[in-house]
Amino acid sequence: MDAKDIAFFKEQLLNQKQELIKHAGDTVEGMSTQKESFPDPTDRASYESERNFTLRLRDRESKLIKKINLALEKIEDGNFGICEECGRDIQMNRLKIRPVATKCINCKTKEEETEKYIEKQ
Repeated sequence: MDAKDIAFFKEQLLNQKQELIKHAGDTVEGMSTQKESFPDPTDRASYESERNFTLRLRDRESKLIKKINLALEKIEDGNFGICEECGRDIQMNRLKIRPVATKCINCKTKEEETEKYIEKQ
């Protein structure tokens, strides 16, 4: 991978991270300022359901931020785009879709097949 590709992925990862952090800040601000009263229990349940969904979404985003940070560290170390399993380059198309990928498609497929096998037992 050349320097141009590395710069592209670094910018993409930093932009994605910035956007995720902005969403997290908006969520915290929104949840700390909303002090609503719900006379109807159905409205309250709907609000709580939406709030729980938002919290689960932010939890997933938090995990993605950690993966982005790891990918940025790999860029700095010179290991970005190298499969952790087999040591080969991760395909460019895969990285463009999922720049936080740590495994090539073959190794990731094997890992998922193993997980499915273990779950069945």
